[in-house]
Amino acid sequence: MSHEPQAAIYTPDPAITELADWLAAPVEPADFPQTQIRFRNDRAAASVGLAGLDDTAWAQHFGRFAPLEGNLPQPLALKYHGHQFRVYNPEIGDGRGFLFALMRGQEGRLMDLGTKGSGTTPFSRSGDGRLTLKGAVREILATEMLEALGVNTSKTFSVVETGEALQRGDEPSPTRSAVMVRLSHSHIRIGTFQRLLAVEERDHMEALVTYCLQHFPAPPPPADAPGREEPAVMLMHAVVERMADLAASYMVAGFVHGVLNTDNMNITGESFDYGPWRWLPKWDAGFTAAYFDHQGLYCFGRQPEALHWNCGQLAVALRMLADSAPLVAALERFGPLYMEAIARRWCWRLGVEPRGLEADSVMVGVCEKVMREGAAQPDAFFFAHRGGRAAEGELADALADYAPVADSHAYWSDDAPQSMVIEEVEALWSHIDERDDWQPLMDKVTALRRMGEAHGPAPMPAGHI
Repeated sequence: MSHEPQAAIYTPDPAITELADWLAAPVEPADFPQTQIRFRNDRAAASVGLAGLDDTAWAQHFGRFAPLEGNLPQPLALKYHGHQFRVYNPEIGDGRGFLFALMRGQEGRLMDLGTKGSGTTPFSRSGDGRLTLKGAVREILATEMLEALGVNTSKTFSVVETGEALQRGDEPSPTRSAVMVRLSHSHIRIGTFQRLLAVEERDHMEALVTYCLQHFPAPPPPADAPGREEPAVMLMHAVVERMADLAASYMVAGFVHGVLNTDNMNITGESFDYGPWRWLPKWDAGFTAAYFDHQGLYCFGRQPEALHWNCGQLAVALRMLADSAPLVAALERFGPLYMEAIARRWCWRLGVEPRGLEADSVMVGVCEKVMREGAAQPDAFFFAHRGGRAAEGELADALADYAPVADSHAYWSDDAPQSMVIEEVEALWSHIDERDDWQPLMDKVTALRRMGEAHGPAPMPAGHI
């Protein structure tokens, strides 16, 4: 996940145009007062053949949204519904973003460039379609930290400051504005399927399932899975596998997304759209990221439940095409797959060789207990005990039979690990806000990528794409 990608040749493939008439609405980008490049992710750009763009072309494409050669002639605001904090809302869709381009990346994967803060669309309702600069900076930090910790995440591709003064109720206003571009492996959401169910478009549902299986292929369902040859059932199994791994990756990273609504769930299992996210200051199942999540619905410890529930909503939508029983059978795989992913990813982050699900689950439980009782910050815990080092008491007993992985990276000899608690985020933002000093942010990105190199690629399930 975190290793340097091979440079790709730009290969446009606007495959989504075959669905666009009913999946999206063509829109115009906002005309911003200025386009000042603040962040260009040349590592991500290289993976889709766009690192060679000079800054003038970069600002034109990712600030003014001049079409890329051979790509979408006009941006597309995607249509979808969704459950927002378990309340169904048919009045959503891309309200401050759009799909800008599609191209083939490494190994022929279909990749999307989507935006945030690019102006109003038919789905904006009362919103201004804009993004604060602070919100864009927070997306950079979230995606870089998550990628370094092995989470399947969108990449923050570009941030361009746009020169508008925005009014916001949850941060000091007026505040600076930006437009962001993210690189993702699809923007098809669970909420996309929910909308097709709500508007009773069965033919379009079939077409969307076919599109997803064609462009985001997955291994076949288990040999004993009922209905395993049916396209809708095949897709359900793939999404459950990906979401179980995503849920585990959040937990092992000590990350709280904050807004796990069905419209924020990508069917590729790729995490995206970072608003009120937080990293844990200590191991606390009840820790909540969003100030408006009054019931703790999406608190740290309930994230697996939230992703499982969201998979259930996909099953409800796919009932338009398949019987309940095979969809439920796919859904019931979530729990076991999640436990396997927790064990696999925990051993990876701790730097020990796995010993089998039963032993690994016991070891994970002891680690959690030690963190909980000692109020340890998770990043510090994993770093301090990398490869089983410095373990004492019951933690030493739990790790006694675990062999450390071979670690030669200098990162593991640093005085302290990289982390992303809220105080660090606010300090990085203050340098930009008060002195327009971007160097601390760039230094942080460099440090996070170094941490990612030290971890190496995360172990992925067979269904990962």
